[in-house]
Amino acid sequence: MSTNYCFQGFDTVSLAKDYGTPLYVLSEDMIREKCRSVRESFLNVYSNTEAVYASKAFLTKAMCKIIESEGLGLDVVSGGELFTAKEANFPMGKVIFHGNNKSLEELEMAIDYGVGRIVVDFEEEIGMIESLAKAKGKKVNCLFRITPSIEGKTHKYIMTGQKDSKFGIPLELESLKALVDKTLKSPWITLQGFHFHIGSQLFENHIYDGAIQVIGNLAKELKIHQGMELQELNVGGGFGIQYRGDQKTRSISFFTEVIMKSVKNTFEGLGLSVPRIIIEPGRWIVGEAGITLYTIGAIKKIPEIRTYASVDGGLPDNPRPALYGAKYDGVIANKVQEEKTEVATIAGKCCESGDILIWDLKVPKLDSGDVLAVKNTGAYNYSMASQYNKIPKPGVVLLSGRRANLIVKRETYSDLLRNEEVPGHLEE
Repeated sequence: MSTNYCFQGFDTVSLAKDYGTPLYVLSEDMIREKCRSVRESFLNVYSNTEAVYASKAFLTKAMCKIIESEGLGLDVVSGGELFTAKEANFPMGKVIFHGNNKSLEELEMAIDYGVGRIVVDFEEEIGMIESLAKAKGKKVNCLFRITPSIEGKTHKYIMTGQKDSKFGIPLELESLKALVDKTLKSPWITLQGFHFHIGSQLFENHIYDGAIQVIGNLAKELKIHQGMELQELNVGGGFGIQYRGDQKTRSISFFTEVIMKSVKNTFEGLGLSVPRIIIEPGRWIVGEAGITLYTIGAIKKIPEIRTYASVDGGLPDNPRPALYGAKYDGVIANKVQEEKTEVATIAGKCCESGDILIWDLKVPKLDSGDVLAVKNTGAYNYSMASQYNKIPKPGVVLLSGRRANLIVKRETYSDLLRNEEVPGHLEE
C-alpha cells in the first residue's frame, strides 16, 4: 500500500511522475455518483422536472459523454461550449443556451444545431432570434432570464440575482408585459417560461423562496393580462461545496426539497398550474471530483514573517484565489503521513504578487521536489485557465475505475505560438 496521498485509489505522486505537473486530475466515479444523486433525489422523486449540467464549471468532450450517459442535459453559455457539445455528439435537444451577450453567429449556431431552449437575456435579443429563425424557417423555444432582485450570500463577483446585475431582464412589470406580448405574437418563437439564477457557491436553501415568489406573482399577472400559462421555470444552480474547512457540502435534496415545496405552495396558492422545474448544478457535480497536482520549487523563509513555497503553476491554472479570494486546502502528497510542524503560504510562479494559491497551509518540513495536491479543484480551474506569462495549460487526467486516461493533452511551447503571425516587414 502506498504511503503517499491517494485520490480515488491512485497514488498522486505516481500520477505526477507519469504525467508531469501541474496536472488536473478528475474522478469519473465521483462525477457519476453526483449525477446519480441528482436523479435519485430529484428527478425520480418529483415529476415534470429536468436537470442540466452547468458546463462552464468544466467542459471537455469526455465530460459531455459522461453527462449524456447519466441522462442529464447541458447548459452552455458560448459558441465554444456549444461547439464542444456538438463535436461530442451531445443530443442538442437537451442543451440550454445561456449568455448575456450572445452574438448573431452564436445564435445562428444554436438555431442550426437545434438546441432545446435559448435563454433570452435582454430585450433586443428577441428580435435577433426572430430574424434568424424566420430566415431559417425554424421555430425556437425560449426562456426569459429574469433578474429577481434577490441577493445571495456569496462573493459579490458571483452574485447574479440582485437588481444591479449584468445578467437578465430587469423585473419591470409593464415593460415585461410588452416584451411577453411581442414574443407570444411571434410565429417563430415559443416562450416556454422563465429562468433566474441567484448566484454561485450558495449554502442557503430558503433564499430560493423569494425568487420563486417573484416569478409566481409575475406568472399570475401574465396569465391575467396575456393569457400566458407558464410551462417551465428554470431556477438555476449555484449549490455550494466545501473548500477549506468552512461550510460543508449539502446534499442536492437540501436545495431541491425547499425549491419544490416553494414552487408548489406559490403556484397552487396563486391558482396556477405548477410548471416544469429545471435545475442547473455545475460546481456541485464536478468540484469535489477534481484535484490539481504541483511540484514545489523555491522555498523562501522570511524570519518571523512567513515561509513562501512556490509551485510550478498558480494563477494561470487557478485564477480563483486572485479573482475573488477563493480558499483551498491541500496536502504534501509524498509526506502525507508526516507531522505538520510548519506553516507555509503556497505561491504560484507568475509575476504577480497576488498569485497565491493557499495562505498559511499547515505542512510537514518542505523540500524542493515535494508534490502538492490541492483539493476540490474540479470546477472553474481548467475552464478558467489562461496562458498568462506564456505558461502552457496543464493536461487533464480522468480516473475511471482502475484506469487513468489523458482527456486533455498538456500544452507545449509550440502551442502557445500556434496562432501567431509575424508581418512581412518585421522579417526584413
